[in-house]
Amino acid sequence: MQLVVARIGRAHGIKGEVTVEVRTDEPELRLGPGAVLATEPAGTGPLTIETGRVHSGRLLLRFEGVRDRTGAEALRNTLLIAEVDPEELPEDPEEFYDHQLMDLDVVLADGTEIGRITEISHLPSQDLFIVERPDGSEVMIPFVEEIVTEIDLEEQRAVITPPPGLIDESEAVIASTRDGENDAVTASTRDDANDAATASAHDGDEAEGGAEKGEA
Repeated sequence: MQLVVARIGRAHGIKGEVTVEVRTDEPELRLGPGAVLATEPAGTGPLTIETGRVHSGRLLLRFEGVRDRTGAEALRNTLLIAEVDPEELPEDPEEFYDHQLMDLDVVLADGTEIGRITEISHLPSQDLFIVERPDGSEVMIPFVEEIVTEIDLEEQRAVITPPPGLIDESEAVIASTRDGENDAVTASTRDDANDAATASAHDGDEAEGGAEKGEA
Protein backbone atom coordinates (compact mmCIF):
# COMPACT_ATOMS: atom_id res chain seq x y z
CA MET A 1 0.00 0.00 0.00
CA GLN A 2 1.28 3.45 -0.92
CA LEU A 3 1.02 6.31 1.57
CA VAL A 4 1.94 9.97 1.22
CA VAL A 5 4.59 10.67 3.86
CA ALA A 6 5.71 14.19 2.95
CA ARG A 7 5.42 17.14 0.58
CA ILE A 8 8.52 18.94 -0.65
CA GLY A 9 8.61 22.67 0.06
CA ARG A 10 10.98 25.39 -1.02
CA ALA A 11 14.70 25.06 -1.57
CA HIS A 12 17.01 25.74 1.37
CA GLY A 13 20.44 27.18 0.63
CA ILE A 14 22.37 26.50 -2.56
CA LYS A 15 23.45 22.86 -2.13
CA GLY A 16 20.23 21.08 -3.08
CA GLU A 17 18.46 20.83 0.28
CA VAL A 18 14.69 21.24 0.47
CA THR A 19 12.26 21.87 3.30
CA VAL A 20 9.71 19.13 3.87
CA GLU A 21 6.14 19.15 5.16
CA VAL A 22 6.03 15.87 7.08
CA ARG A 23 2.86 13.80 6.76
CA THR A 24 3.86 10.76 8.80
CA ASP A 25 4.18 10.09 12.51
CA GLU A 26 7.38 8.15 11.83
CA PRO A 27 9.67 10.47 9.84
CA GLU A 28 12.78 8.76 11.19
CA LEU A 29 11.55 5.52 9.58
CA ARG A 30 9.95 6.79 6.37
CA LEU A 31 12.27 9.71 5.62
CA GLY A 32 15.67 8.46 6.73
CA PRO A 33 18.84 8.39 4.57
CA GLY A 34 18.66 5.63 1.99
CA ALA A 35 14.86 5.60 1.74
CA VAL A 36 13.61 5.31 -1.83
CA LEU A 37 10.30 7.09 -2.40
CA ALA A 38 7.85 7.22 -5.25
CA THR A 39 6.52 10.65 -6.17
CA GLU A 40 3.48 12.50 -7.39
CA PRO A 41 3.89 13.54 -10.15
CA ALA A 42 5.40 10.16 -10.95
CA GLY A 43 7.86 11.56 -13.49
CA THR A 44 9.79 13.38 -10.75
CA GLY A 45 10.82 10.18 -8.99
CA PRO A 46 11.69 7.84 -7.62
CA LEU A 47 13.83 9.89 -5.21
CA THR A 48 16.45 8.50 -2.86
CA ILE A 49 17.12 10.43 0.35
CA GLU A 50 20.81 11.16 0.78
CA THR A 51 20.82 13.24 3.96
CA GLY A 52 18.34 14.66 6.41
CA ARG A 53 18.56 17.13 9.28
CA VAL A 54 16.34 19.39 11.37
CA HIS A 55 16.85 23.15 11.09
CA SER A 56 14.75 25.67 13.05
CA GLY A 57 12.10 23.03 13.64
CA ARG A 58 11.83 22.04 9.96
CA LEU A 59 13.07 18.85 8.34
CA LEU A 60 15.56 19.40 5.53
CA LEU A 61 16.30 16.67 3.00
CA ARG A 62 18.80 16.28 0.20
CA PHE A 63 18.18 13.74 -2.57
CA GLU A 64 20.73 11.85 -4.58
CA GLY A 65 21.51 13.65 -7.83
CA VAL A 66 20.21 17.05 -6.60
CA ARG A 67 23.18 19.30 -6.00
CA ASP A 68 22.03 22.90 -6.44
CA ARG A 69 19.17 25.28 -5.68
CA THR A 70 17.76 25.03 -9.19
CA GLY A 71 17.37 21.27 -8.91
CA ALA A 72 15.84 21.63 -5.46
CA GLU A 73 13.32 24.24 -6.61
CA ALA A 74 12.25 21.91 -9.44
CA LEU A 75 11.03 19.44 -6.79
CA ARG A 76 8.79 21.94 -5.01
CA ASN A 77 5.26 20.65 -4.16
CA THR A 78 6.20 17.06 -5.07
CA LEU A 79 4.51 14.46 -2.86
CA LEU A 80 6.74 11.73 -1.43
CA ILE A 81 5.12 8.29 -1.30
CA ALA A 82 6.25 5.27 0.71
CA GLU A 83 5.30 1.65 0.20
CA VAL A 84 3.79 0.33 3.44
CA ASP A 85 2.61 -3.17 4.35
CA PRO A 86 -1.18 -2.91 4.94
CA GLU A 87 -0.80 -5.18 8.00
CA GLU A 88 1.93 -3.04 9.53
CA LEU A 89 0.99 -1.10 12.67
CA PRO A 90 2.75 1.81 14.40
CA GLU A 91 4.81 0.90 17.47
CA ASP A 92 2.76 3.29 19.65
CA PRO A 93 -0.74 1.79 20.20
CA GLU A 94 -2.15 5.33 20.38
CA GLU A 95 -0.97 6.13 16.84
CA PHE A 96 -2.61 5.14 13.57
CA TYR A 97 -1.81 5.24 9.89
CA ASP A 98 -4.13 7.20 7.64
CA HIS A 99 -5.37 4.10 5.85
CA GLN A 100 -6.50 2.63 9.19
CA LEU A 101 -8.69 5.65 9.90
CA MET A 102 -10.21 6.10 6.47
CA ASP A 103 -13.90 5.11 6.24
CA LEU A 104 -14.31 4.68 10.01
CA ASP A 105 -17.81 5.49 11.27
CA VAL A 106 -17.84 8.53 13.56
CA VAL A 107 -20.32 8.31 16.44
CA LEU A 108 -21.07 10.06 19.73
CA ALA A 109 -20.62 8.26 23.04
CA ASP A 110 -24.32 7.32 23.03
CA GLY A 111 -24.01 5.76 19.56
CA THR A 112 -25.53 8.64 17.59
CA GLU A 113 -24.17 8.53 14.04
CA ILE A 114 -22.24 11.58 12.89
CA GLY A 115 -20.77 10.39 9.59
CA ARG A 116 -17.79 8.68 7.95
CA ILE A 117 -14.14 9.71 7.75
CA THR A 118 -13.32 10.45 4.11
CA GLU A 119 -10.02 12.30 4.49
CA ILE A 120 -7.25 13.02 7.00
CA SER A 121 -5.90 16.57 6.82
CA HIS A 122 -2.42 17.04 8.33
CA LEU A 123 -1.94 20.60 9.56
CA PRO A 124 1.14 22.01 11.33
CA SER A 125 -0.72 22.28 14.65
CA GLN A 126 -2.90 19.15 14.52
CA ASP A 127 -4.58 16.57 12.31
CA LEU A 128 -8.21 16.86 11.22
CA PHE A 129 -10.78 14.24 10.31
CA ILE A 130 -12.87 15.30 7.32
CA VAL A 131 -16.20 13.62 8.05
CA GLU A 132 -19.01 13.23 5.54
CA ARG A 133 -22.44 13.55 7.15
CA PRO A 134 -25.42 11.39 6.05
CA ASP A 135 -26.87 14.44 4.25
CA GLY A 136 -23.70 14.87 2.19
CA SER A 137 -22.31 17.84 4.13
CA GLU A 138 -18.87 17.77 5.72
CA VAL A 139 -17.58 18.58 9.20
CA MET A 140 -13.97 18.86 10.37
CA ILE A 141 -13.10 17.18 13.66
CA PRO A 142 -9.72 17.82 15.33
CA PHE A 143 -7.94 14.53 16.02
CA VAL A 144 -7.13 15.35 19.65
CA GLU A 145 -7.64 13.25 22.77
CA GLU A 146 -10.16 15.68 24.28
CA ILE A 147 -12.52 15.19 21.32
CA VAL A 148 -11.70 11.80 19.80
CA THR A 149 -11.99 9.59 22.87
CA GLU A 150 -11.73 6.17 21.21
CA ILE A 151 -10.56 4.55 17.99
CA ASP A 152 -11.97 1.02 17.68
CA LEU A 153 -10.50 -0.65 14.61
CA GLU A 154 -12.35 -3.90 15.24
CA GLU A 155 -15.71 -2.14 15.27
CA GLN A 156 -14.49 0.28 12.59
CA ARG A 157 -15.59 3.37 14.47
CA ALA A 158 -14.28 6.54 16.08
CA VAL A 159 -16.07 7.78 19.21
CA ILE A 160 -16.11 11.54 19.79
CA THR A 161 -17.27 13.97 22.48
CA PRO A 162 -17.49 17.25 20.52
CA PRO A 163 -17.77 20.64 22.23
CA PRO A 164 -20.95 22.68 21.54
CA GLY A 165 -21.01 24.03 18.01
CA LEU A 166 -18.47 21.65 16.46
CA ILE A 167 -21.13 19.41 14.91
CA ASP A 168 -24.22 21.62 15.16
CA GLU A 169 -23.65 25.37 14.81
CA SER A 170 -26.99 26.11 16.48
CA GLU A 171 -25.61 24.65 19.71
CA ALA A 172 -22.84 27.23 19.63
CA VAL A 173 -25.42 30.02 19.27
CA ILE A 174 -27.43 28.68 22.20
CA ALA A 175 -24.30 28.32 24.30
CA SER A 176 -23.22 31.85 23.37
CA THR A 177 -26.65 33.24 24.27
CA ARG A 178 -26.62 31.38 27.56
CA ASP A 179 -23.17 32.73 28.37
CA GLY A 180 -24.36 36.22 27.52
CA GLU A 181 -27.36 35.86 29.80
CA ASN A 182 -25.16 34.54 32.58
CA ASP A 183 -22.78 37.46 32.11
CA ALA A 184 -25.71 39.87 32.26
CA VAL A 185 -27.06 38.28 35.45
CA THR A 186 -23.58 38.29 36.97
CA ALA A 187 -23.09 41.93 36.03
CA SER A 188 -26.51 42.86 37.42
CA THR A 189 -25.79 41.01 40.64
CA ARG A 190 -22.40 42.67 40.85
CA ASP A 191 -23.95 46.12 40.30
CA ASP A 192 -26.56 45.47 42.99
CA ALA A 193 -23.84 44.37 45.38
CA ASN A 194 -21.79 47.48 44.62
CA ASP A 195 -24.82 49.72 45.13
CA ALA A 196 -25.55 48.05 48.45
CA ALA A 197 -21.96 48.44 49.56
CA THR A 198 -21.93 52.10 48.54
CA ALA A 199 -25.21 52.78 50.37
CA SER A 200 -23.94 51.02 53.46
CA ALA A 201 -20.73 53.03 53.45
CA HIS A 202 -22.73 56.23 52.97
CA ASP A 203 -24.99 55.41 55.89
CA GLY A 204 -21.96 54.64 58.01
CA ASP A 205 -20.44 58.04 57.19
CA GLU A 206 -23.64 59.77 58.22
CA ALA A 207 -23.76 57.82 61.46
CA GLU A 208 -20.16 58.75 62.25
CA GLY A 209 -20.91 62.38 61.41
CA GLY A 210 -23.91 62.40 63.79
CA ALA A 211 -21.89 60.95 66.62
CA GLU A 212 -19.23 63.60 66.25
CA LYS A 213 -21.81 66.39 66.40
CA GLY A 214 -23.39 64.87 69.50
CA GLU A 215 -20.05 64.71 71.27
CA ALA A 216 -19.34 68.31 70.41
